[in-house]
This record gives sequence, structure tokens and C-alpha cells, in this order.
Amino acid sequence: MTSALDIALLFLKLGFTAFGGPAAHIAMYRDEVVTRRKWLDDQEFLDLLGVTNLIPGPNSTEMAIHIGLRRAGWAGFFLAGTCFILPASVIVLLLAWLYVHYGSTPQAGWLLAGVQPVVIAIILQALWGLGRKAVKGPLTALAGLSALALYFLNLHPILILLVCGIGVIIIENLHRLRSMNLHPQLILLNGLSLAAVSAAPFSLSLLFLTFLKIGAVLFGSGYVLLAFLRADFVTSLGWLNDRQLLDAIAIGQMTPGPVFTSATFIGYLLGGVPGAMVSTVGIFLPSFVFVALTSPFIPRLRSSPWLASLLDGVNVASLGLMAGVSWHLARASLIHPLSFILLLISGVFLLKYRLNTTWLILAGALTGFLFHMG
Repeated sequence: MTSALDIALLFLKLGFTAFGGPAAHIAMYRDEVVTRRKWLDDQEFLDLLGVTNLIPGPNSTEMAIHIGLRRAGWAGFFLAGTCFILPASVIVLLLAWLYVHYGSTPQAGWLLAGVQPVVIAIILQALWGLGRKAVKGPLTALAGLSALALYFLNLHPILILLVCGIGVIIIENLHRLRSMNLHPQLILLNGLSLAAVSAAPFSLSLLFLTFLKIGAVLFGSGYVLLAFLRADFVTSLGWLNDRQLLDAIAIGQMTPGPVFTSATFIGYLLGGVPGAMVSTVGIFLPSFVFVALTSPFIPRLRSSPWLASLLDGVNVASLGLMAGVSWHLARASLIHPLSFILLLISGVFLLKYRLNTTWLILAGALTGFLFHMG
């Protein structure tokens, strides 16, 4: 076993230095806990990584919680997750304060205008890389295209994930369903019974419940968060516009730790410090719950054909949502020739040179600021 203090110090350090998104976070974890500290071997590490892909929430945060639980019990469970989330949340809260007070000035506006095209390029690059792994055949390709079509028909992301995930389960497991005398139509209708969030005046309780729902159902890359945030806060509730949403994602991407800390930024914009706190707790709380529930059952989860089918469907549906939201955000941010230039240059550096996304975002911010000053 490992001391709770060692767990806290490691993930506090990672919380301040883990730039680059979930894939980069996972690589840093392996270096720290497998190669350097030998807390886990590669097979144990892969087992934990596999189960995080079967449950909703931010993968890298859930990996931190899993490692803490495995090495230091329940104290490690709470400390690993909290210490990884806390640095980014504090940094994002500070940036949100600066944004509220200075974000409407021309200088800050041009700085963010330089960042937004870079974020679009990062999303497209992630979409390309994930798509090659997630599309495993005609069925998953059809599920992904269906998700994209349903997105443009304004269905809520939760319903899209359910339709595609359950659809792939039904088709891939028809022989099992027949042997159990179950009717696929009933399963699909039950999945469609969830309703989208209705428009309502702002309140801290609704803000908390909205982020709690997102944290409890969001599968796939952190960038899929865009689709959920837009559906709830732009379309359903009308509390944000597309530009504010993209700025929130840009701030989350600029900082270390999970992209989900964009919730902290949105919470501050809508409800000040109390809003930031309830938003952060709401979106991350389900990750702790899911890790606690699934940790004892990892071997059985990995071997289940039903969960494997669900994961296939949900993954490609997540990519369809990413593609749809990228279109909307590109329309909101690509409004100046400089934006298109930054998008193309960022794409080249991402695909050809694999430059760390943090450096690209900082370069975009500096370019936008200098362009305005010039």
C-alpha cells in the first residue's frame, strides 16, 4: 500500500502540470505510477484504463480516482481525485474573474479570437484520431452518421447516445435477445423515455442538477462536453451564447487538468463563486460514484458482450456529436481571415509535428493579441 500523503502529493503535482488532454494525462500517469514508482504493473494499469471507457465521465480524472483507491484505500480515493481537479479549478476560477472584468475589452477579445480557431483545430484533430479507432465496421459507421444527423435535428445529446448505444446493442446481440424472448422495440422505447431539460430561470439548484446530469451521462472524449453544454446552456436554457461557450472550452483547454473544469468557468459566469463551486462539484461528483461502484467488478465488466456493444455504440455517437458541435462553433468563431489562417496553421502543427496543444493555444492567444496591438 501507499500512503495517502504520497497519493495527494503526486496528483497535486499532476494537477498543476498535466496539460494536453486525457491522452497526455494517461501517459503521464503511466510514467509516474508504473515506470517510476512501480505502484502498478502494465496489466493492472490497462485494466483500470479499460473500465474508465465503460463508464461516463472524464477518463483521466477517473483513472486518478481508481489509482488512489487501489493504492491507498478510501483516503486515496478522495485525495487523488480532489488533488487532480483542484489546481485546474482554482486557475479557471481566476481566469473566469479576469474574463468577467476584462473579457469584453478589445484586447481580451482579440486574445480569445486567436485561441478559438486553435480549439477548433484541436477538436478536429481529436475527432480524426478517435474516429479511426471507434469506427470498427459498417454498423458503428452507421451509428456515428446517425448521431450526426440526429444532432442536426436538435435531439438532446443524451437521447442520441441512448439511441445509438442501444441500437448497436440490439443489432449486435439479436441472437441473445431472441433467446431471452425480449423485444428490441421495447428496449429502444424505454431508452427514449428521457426528456431534455426545459427552459427555466437561472437558479443554483438547476445549475447543479444540469452539471450533475452531464457528469453522469457523458461518454467519450472531453470534447464531447461541448455538445452537452451547448444543448443545455445555449439551446434549452438560453443562459449562454455560442461565443461564451467556446471561450469556456478555450479556458478549460488552456489550463492543466481535466477539460471538465470548463464547468467552473461557466458556473462563475452565471452565478459567481457559488455558481463555480456547485458547477464543479456537480460535474465531477458522478465520477467518484461510478469509480466506487465499478471498482469491485472490473473483471466482469471487461468480459461482458453487452457492455462491449454499448461502448461501441456510445463511442461512435460521441464522435458524431463532436462533429456536429464543431460545425456550430466554427461558424461562431471563424469570422476573420486571421481565424482561418490560425485554423490551418494549427492543423498542420497538430497533424504533422504533434505539437503540444498548450503551446498552440498560447501561440494563438499571443497572435490574436499582437494582431490587435499592431
